[in-house]
Amino acid sequence: MKMLVAARTGQRVLVFGLVIASLCLAPTRTLAAFDLDDVAKRAHELASKDFEDRSRSIPQWLLEVNYDQWRDIRFRPDQSHWRSAGLPFELQFFHCGLFYDRSVKMNEIDAEGVRPIAFSPNLFDYGKNEFGSRIPQDLGFAGFRVHYPINKAAYKDEVIVFVGASYLRAVAKDLHFGMSARGLAVDTAMPSGEEFPYFREFWLVRPTKTASDLIIYALLDSQRVTGAYKFVVSPGVTTKVSVESRIFSRRPIEKLGIAPLTSMFFCGEGASRCGDDYRPEIHDSDGLLLHMGSGEWLWRPVVNPQRLSINSFFTANPKGFGLLQRDRDFDHFQDIETNAERRPSAWVIPKGDWGAGHIELVQIPTVDDTNDNIVAYWVPSAQITPKNPMSFAYDLLWTTDDPRTKEKEQAGRVESTRVDSRVEAEHTKDTVRFTIDFESTELAKLPADTVLRGAVATMGGDEGYGIVEQQVLKIPATNGWRLVFRVPKARRPIELRAYLDQGGKPLTETWTYTLEP
Repeated sequence: MKMLVAARTGQRVLVFGLVIASLCLAPTRTLAAFDLDDVAKRAHELASKDFEDRSRSIPQWLLEVNYDQWRDIRFRPDQSHWRSAGLPFELQFFHCGLFYDRSVKMNEIDAEGVRPIAFSPNLFDYGKNEFGSRIPQDLGFAGFRVHYPINKAAYKDEVIVFVGASYLRAVAKDLHFGMSARGLAVDTAMPSGEEFPYFREFWLVRPTKTASDLIIYALLDSQRVTGAYKFVVSPGVTTKVSVESRIFSRRPIEKLGIAPLTSMFFCGEGASRCGDDYRPEIHDSDGLLLHMGSGEWLWRPVVNPQRLSINSFFTANPKGFGLLQRDRDFDHFQDIETNAERRPSAWVIPKGDWGAGHIELVQIPTVDDTNDNIVAYWVPSAQITPKNPMSFAYDLLWTTDDPRTKEKEQAGRVESTRVDSRVEAEHTKDTVRFTIDFESTELAKLPADTVLRGAVATMGGDEGYGIVEQQVLKIPATNGWRLVFRVPKARRPIELRAYLDQGGKPLTETWTYTLEP
């Protein structure tokens, strides 16, 4: 199986899966006629032609610079696009070179029409590098970032970045950059290898002086697929990126990943330990939350597996899914540089009829925290073909809050998962113990002598495989409830599901886990 996990540089660049989002906006001003239909027309025409590989458009010597040399190339803040006009949004650009072997076209849309945003070496400070005079005047940009004052009115923070393939990542108020999203994933974790579409051209709508959102159009291209995208970026306490996409194919694609998200999990409170690292936990996300079409909520803690792990969760018309950082306690990370407890969660809310399909979780083994190794996306059951283009819309929320925060009053959610194989008695030999903590306001109100049941199910074991023992206890320190159970060590992958109920009424979301041999 061909797979690729790229090391983190200035931005972590995974290479398995990621995003598409939705549409929900009011135009900021009356502009020249240009909209998603125009981009879709270009994408459709592009799909009727052979793919043109533009990866060799950058001088080879510029691709051979080292990371420190590339990082020393910095955009001059005083050259920020729209700064001189005093607009609430500003643009800064990334320089081609090193890993960024394609330039992207940048355009601005205003009342007078569409005009290109021209590249110039004068926009950049080349630091200690001595090759500034060798940079082609028409090189083009590798990508861009958007600045907007989400924390302080007097300072424009970096709120969203588009650079590398179809990657984008964003932050909300008081958060630090962490996980990423992508426009599209093609054949992720397939034996044939993954294909990586990229955004080859952008159009940004010039905002008004009172605008609180920014409209971005993008044209996507790759060997077998093209696409037209509309992003509406609304920064704030929660940064919402609404996306509408129209996807066309040159040839059939076996697996199409819609709204892909990617993150890093090296070690945590579960079975994955941090070895001799001083940090107790190292991750940007600690679980996948699913809101199934049936209304059921599932929580899947992510792990750093020993081998490639792929799990599918089948549902028609999912109500939402996302990779979350539920753990917000600095003491659990002890890292003052990465600020892992302030990394954003990303939550996808599908719009319209997505039909049948499944949410896929890919977990890739990694030996350190420089790789993004967790990917999640939606795979439609229907296949895209040249005669069957597809459209998807969704909101992508970058946030501190768990999507279940408002429901936490009623429904308990998983706060932690711990796994061990400690032997306490003869009957516990060759077993694995799971300790799952649930919390909610309603659970906290229940007296300690309340009888709650742990509804635990297993699937995939040998005949007679089942729960060895279990108990449910109230946790005095948190007023949460703890479910502890043991199962035999697995000879093959075992699927586990568990929740708490009282008298047949579920009180919590459903916890799921794959126990590997």
